[in-house]
Amino acid sequence: MKKNMGTSDKAIRILVAIVIAALYFTNVISGTAAIILGILALVFVLTSFISFCPLYLPFGINTLKKKKQ
Repeated sequence: MKKNMGTSDKAIRILVAIVIAALYFTNVISGTAAIILGILALVFVLTSFISFCPLYLPFGINTLKKKKQ
């Protein structure tokens, strides 16, 4: 797997996951919405830690900045 996520992309995903968790623990979201958003938050955290998003491949998206040589 070639990394395709930049630092700001990873930070935004982690922030969204934290917001979803906060909404769940304060009982703002519940039921099916909580399950779906919880899975989404888990995917966001996982992809942030491995710096790879499989959905970026078909669209050719790469937010990782290239190093200057």
